[in-house]
Amino acid sequence: MPDAPQSTANSTTRVVLASFIGTTIEWYDFFLYGTASALVFGKLFFTTLNPFAATMASFGTYAVGFFARPLGGIIFGHYGDKIGRKSMLVTTLVMMGLATFAIGLLPTYDQAGILAPILLVALRFIQGLGVGGEWGGAVLMAVEHGKAGQRGFLASWVQAGVPIGLLLATGVFRGMSSVLSEEAFMSWGWRVPFLIGILLLGVGLFIRLHIMESPVFAAARKTAPKKDEMPILEVLRRYPRNVLLAMGARFAENAFFYVITIFVLTYATKQAGFTQDEGLRAVLIGSAVQFVVVPLFGLVSDKVGRRPVYLAGAAFVVLFAFPFFWLVDLGTNWALTLAVTIGLIGHSAMYGPQAAFFSELFGTRVRYSGASLGYQLASPLAGGLAPLVATALLAQSGGKPWPVALYLIAMAAITLVSVWLAEETNRKELEGS
Repeated sequence: MPDAPQSTANSTTRVVLASFIGTTIEWYDFFLYGTASALVFGKLFFTTLNPFAATMASFGTYAVGFFARPLGGIIFGHYGDKIGRKSMLVTTLVMMGLATFAIGLLPTYDQAGILAPILLVALRFIQGLGVGGEWGGAVLMAVEHGKAGQRGFLASWVQAGVPIGLLLATGVFRGMSSVLSEEAFMSWGWRVPFLIGILLLGVGLFIRLHIMESPVFAAARKTAPKKDEMPILEVLRRYPRNVLLAMGARFAENAFFYVITIFVLTYATKQAGFTQDEGLRAVLIGSAVQFVVVPLFGLVSDKVGRRPVYLAGAAFVVLFAFPFFWLVDLGTNWALTLAVTIGLIGHSAMYGPQAAFFSELFGTRVRYSGASLGYQLASPLAGGLAPLVATALLAQSGGKPWPVALYLIAMAAITLVSVWLAEETNRKELEGS
């Protein structure tokens, strides 16, 4: 039997680049929906509701994608551990791209009645399945091609695809809304960013089809028992503690991110007096800065450990939860931009080391399932519900943001405890684990 493929410096660079570009495209699709749900969908698909109810309903469809993510993680994690990482990455990319394109073709409520929001929810569910399976495969390709001492930096480039996806989604959305009249934008302009997704899909497929399978996975499959256990069952039997700790580690990271990038668009425009364009511009600038700092925190985690860096990020959420809203409430563009940018820098201390950290918690034969399960199970409870919870808390307090800040601090407390209890993994060898 031939040896498992070896990872050279050139192949590692290609794999990391392919994972980064593919992740950028998938998160462009996912974030585009979030931006539209904050600014457009309530007016187009829930026209019979009052503004508050329409916003809540729009964020509700947004949350559907998060509740689909654990299912996507289980399905694609299973086949990723059985068949291979690469094939799952291609499949999830196609799912996301086609669903996003189809959203751009949907009729509105005025055109199709109740069928319009039903189709919207169905396509959002497909998006959730795709991104739920994509993350684990993308980060594992980077992690399993790297060596101890460099995996945090390599995998953090996959994570950096997220702020670039957000940057592209917000930039395209802002570009269309700024060059068109409000009537034209609400009529057809909002569809263009979704339809562009089909072009990005073609680019992503071309790149992902030309990378090699993970050498660590290939070697593990050679020594796998003839009748090995289902990966998901083996994960729950061998690593239940690590699954729970990975879930807890995500609470602050996920909730904080969606409050300061999605909910902030609603808060800034409806409570703090900003225009839609000003809110989008703040997120654009913050995303550009985050793209730079995410790999830096991944690199630092290779040097000092995953846990110290991650704990610092969670502590930052506790300290910045109230100042974030104080800055936004100043009502100036520089303060709004500063709030979002500082928030995303602090968030990066968790997000940079996260991919390598979660991957290293599980053995090779079940790593796709384990990392995906821990990562995605927290998604509906943290990120998926965050805009809904924040909107409801804001309404209950009469427009005061202090309950939202306390909510973020509670999420951070869960993360601090979880990461404190987890093992340090930055020097762990993956082969044979």
